[in-house]
This record gives sequence, C-alpha cells and structure tokens, in this order.
Amino acid sequence: MPLHWTIDAENRLVTAVADGDVARVEVDTFLDEMVGAGALNYRKLFDGSRGDTTMGPDDMLELGVRIRAFHALNPVGPLAVVIPPDKIELVARVLGMLAAADRPMRVFEQPEPAQRWIDAQPK
Repeated sequence: MPLHWTIDAENRLVTAVADGDVARVEVDTFLDEMVGAGALNYRKLFDGSRGDTTMGPDDMLELGVRIRAFHALNPVGPLAVVIPPDKIELVARVLGMLAAADRPMRVFEQPEPAQRWIDAQPK
C-alpha cells in the first residue's frame, strides 16, 4: 500500500507517508481511520515527497471537500504537508481548502523542516 500512517495517541500526532501511486480509496481509508481514532485534533504530518497519484482533479476536489467538512465537526490540529515543487499544482486546490481552516498549517518541500515545525506545535 503506497500510503502508510501511524496514529500516536500518546504524542497526539498523526504521521502519513506516501510512497508510490496513492489511489483515492487509500486516502479515504486513511481518513476513516483517523476519524475512528478520534485524531482530528492531533498534530498531523503528511509527507508526500516520495508519493504520486493518478487521481484527477475531481477526486482531488472531493477529497478536499471531505477533509474541509471535518473542520465543522471538531477543532482540527496543526498540519505540516511535504510536497515537492513539481506536485504543488496537482494539489493546489486541496491545499487552498485546507489552508482556510482555523489551524496552523505550513507546506514544505523537504520532510526534515516539516518534522521540526510539527514537533514545535502544541500537543
């Protein structure tokens, strides 16, 4: 599976790493697991630096809408997203929808600065 994640309740941190071609069903499964674990308000680090997707604009928009709907349910935690420059255009709509949430969020090109930033955010 090209999307791997851990939900660390003790540290209130969700870490997801994309490694390969991530399909819509994998992202939906990840989101379902995060909701089921009650982790929406945890800090989140999404590392897409080694990932790719064949999802089209409609799938990306639907995912953005789904994630944005979570914000109406509960407070959401800080988010660090690692996206290489050549993938920014692909996920720009989703990032824009996520940036509208009332929470700290930053986009990085490399995993290390993203990890440092998310570690500095309150649990």
